Amino acid sequence: MALAAAMHAVLLLFLWVGVSWQNNEPTTVQAEIWDMKVQEAAPTPPQVKPEPEPEPEPTPVVKAAPPKPVEAPPTPKEPDIALERLKLKKKLEQEKLEAAKEAKLKKEAEEKQAKAEAKKLADKKEAEQKLKDEKEQAEKDKKKAALAEKAAKEKTEKADKAARDKAFAAEMSRITGNAAKGSTGTAATSTGGRVDGGYRAAVISKIKGNLVYGAIDDTLSATYSITQLPTGEIIGIRKVKSSGSAAYDNAIENAIAKSSPLPKKKDGTVEREITADFNMKDMH
Repeated sequence: MALAAAMHAVLLLFLWVGVSWQNNEPTTVQAEIWDMKVQEAAPTPPQVKPEPEPEPEPTPVVKAAPPKPVEAPPTPKEPDIALERLKLKKKLEQEKLEAAKEAKLKKEAEEKQAKAEAKKLADKKEAEQKLKDEKEQAEKDKKKAALAEKAAKEKTEKADKAARDKAFAAEMSRITGNAAKGSTGTAATSTGGRVDGGYRAAVISKIKGNLVYGAIDDTLSATYSITQLPTGEIIGIRKVKSSGSAAYDNAIENAIAKSSPLPKKKDGTVEREITADFNMKDMH
């Protein structure tokens, strides 16, 4: 850069010298005033000889100045170093505070999310446990209701049986009393003897005639116990074995009820309680 500056200075010097050397001094012009009335020729102006051009001066050789050494930046003073250290320390502390704040916010967000997930899981477990408890309570109530229904049914059956026994005893007492007064005494043997095939067939045949059931399924079979008076009137129907079809069981019970009074034996007696199987294949 120093060399370039020196070369530019020399060039400017050459230009200035050249311009100054070629610049001539101004020539003095003299004018004469003539009277127009005098018709004389003006004198010829003297000829001025041009001055010879000066010879160009030799171009001086300019030595390039040696490059200046690069100066090292000045060493900062001790107060400047302390100030820079203080600024750097404050910057690091600020960054540390911001990082700690960001970490705290992140931790709080994670804890909040974890609490929300825990609450959601707890609510789900509570709902599942509540549903389970309600289901178990419903099962208990169902079993309790079934037991109560069974107990009520058994109680009703016992009451019906007691009523039938009482009615049967009263009827037997009446018949026995009549027999003591001169009756033939056939009623005294109404509960005795074996149930012969012909008597059972007659009872089932009459019940079959009153059976109304549209479907045909030869696998259906039900067993019923029938309690009757000596006159053949039915006073009790008890299901011993279900067929598995509520419709068929109801049809059998209705047919038994419609068949009262039932047929008697050849000797005019009846069985107080008769148990019979009602197979669908035999009821066609």
